[in-house]
Amino acid sequence: MSMNTLMKPITNIPMPSNITYSWNMGSLLGMLLMTQITTGILLSMHYLPQSNMAFASIINITQEMNKGWMIRFIHTNTASLFFLMIYLHISRTIYYKSYYLIKPWLTGWSLLILLMMTSFLGYILPWGQMSFWAATVITNLLSTIPYIGKSLTHWLWGGHNISDPTLNRFFSMHFCIPFIMTFLTMTHLLTLHLTGSSNPLGTNSNLDKIPFNPYFTIKDSFTAITTLLLITMICTTYPYIFSTHDNSILANPLSTPSHIEPEWYFLFAYSILRSIPNKLGGTLALILSITILLTLPMHKPCLTNTFSPEPKILFTTFIITFIMLSWLGSCPISYPFNTITPIFTTLYFLFFLTYPTLTYKYKPHTATN
Repeated sequence: MSMNTLMKPITNIPMPSNITYSWNMGSLLGMLLMTQITTGILLSMHYLPQSNMAFASIINITQEMNKGWMIRFIHTNTASLFFLMIYLHISRTIYYKSYYLIKPWLTGWSLLILLMMTSFLGYILPWGQMSFWAATVITNLLSTIPYIGKSLTHWLWGGHNISDPTLNRFFSMHFCIPFIMTFLTMTHLLTLHLTGSSNPLGTNSNLDKIPFNPYFTIKDSFTAITTLLLITMICTTYPYIFSTHDNSILANPLSTPSHIEPEWYFLFAYSILRSIPNKLGGTLALILSITILLTLPMHKPCLTNTFSPEPKILFTTFIITFIMLSWLGSCPISYPFNTITPIFTTLYFLFFLTYPTLTYKYKPHTATN
């Protein structure tokens, strides 16, 4: 079987002729996932998952390994770009109400959960000061589960505190989950192939479709090259732009940082966690901030925002709320930040209750192939 035969179902897939560059995020995410897996495999050959050697091995990779600095910076900075693209991808899906394609939406949500898990585990591996205490804070949330919480936390740690068994387990999971994501990505593409793509108008696109190749191949290639150039610029000019200073310090269990702060792409969820004083309530709100995405397809499909000005205003408010929560997550827990955060947390959840039902009901035509 030739390569042309294998690629024909993909290159000849009919696509709506009016989809814009905002539909390019899916192909970019696939490219970034392959980049992460490739660089991750190379880094794993030199990384030592031991609490007394992990930090030194990172330094050795950066300073002694041939092109190690480049591989490490590509891996760490591409993770941030990965989240940026997936947030844009989700935003586009919500804005155009493409979540009525339930199967692609569910597989995409599953990919988001796996990505968050993988990123959190990878953030712990350098064993810097912020890595250690981030692991301590987040894993301790499991202790809020009634009856089994403490036992589950100790099982995850591999003991009564975060140590070598914890680092080994986190490294193993961080290495394996991306391969599960690859399989799930293919499932996501398959479901999209079966249901078809939506379009900006939200109307029946079966009347005007064109083959994926060469039209969208050229369009996707342009954004792919632009993204690669952006990664190159960041890694060679501003390699630590997404990093925190405290994570360049060796982890010290006896010294707590004055302000524990996760990576920027987790700050919105971290704000929601801190907005509720009760530990169990904060944990439930944190989980709900992600699982609430599953409620969107439960509503009856509505007309796309192209014809509905009110949802555009509400969606813009949601984007501002998300940005504000991310900023508040980097602020200390003190006045006035601790009084503002609950307000934006409430607005975040209210969006998912009001947005899907704001416009008059109209069932979009499924864009079947």
